[in-house]
Amino acid sequence: MNKLLSKFLILFFILTNNTIAEENIMILKLKDGDIKIELFEDVAPNHVKRIKQLAQEGKYDGVVFHRVIDGFMAQTGDVKFGNSSNEEYNLRSAGMGGSDLPDLKEEFSDLPHERGTLSMARSQDPNSANSQFFICFKASSFLDRQYTVFGKVIEGMELVDKIKRGAEDNNGSVSDPDKIISFK
Repeated sequence: MNKLLSKFLILFFILTNNTIAEENIMILKLKDGDIKIELFEDVAPNHVKRIKQLAQEGKYDGVVFHRVIDGFMAQTGDVKFGNSSNEEYNLRSAGMGGSDLPDLKEEFSDLPHERGTLSMARSQDPNSANSQFFICFKASSFLDRQYTVFGKVIEGMELVDKIKRGAEDNNGSVSDPDKIISFK
């Protein structure tokens, strides 16, 4: 009986861990293909919850990468002014909006900003993250413990590298930017 119970508990643990792992994997679809992202719910639970909620509501679908700095990062997620399929779309204002939800309290951690890291964008106020995020093209340790890391690209970083870059003389602002096709 004990062996049967032990086997059941081991099987239950494996299946539960798989389900939890799958719940924290999302696919960011771009024009060049799918990017697989792992979310760090244990590190930034409120930020992961927000990303999942906005993604499930389709808020990220059609949102442009409004600020892309070569050798640094690609920023997106302005669901108000950056959504190219929305009547409020305004490329000049993209980067100044967010969702209708309240801003989030910071969840800074010791996770480094490495190549492929997803982190929340914010204003000077550490508690102002809302919907915008960025993906690092390379390690950016000067951001560590100042921005909330909530995930990492685990497949498809070569597709992130293809995102159209912005003008160096205009803080990475992108004319005719690439966009998120879907985020699920």
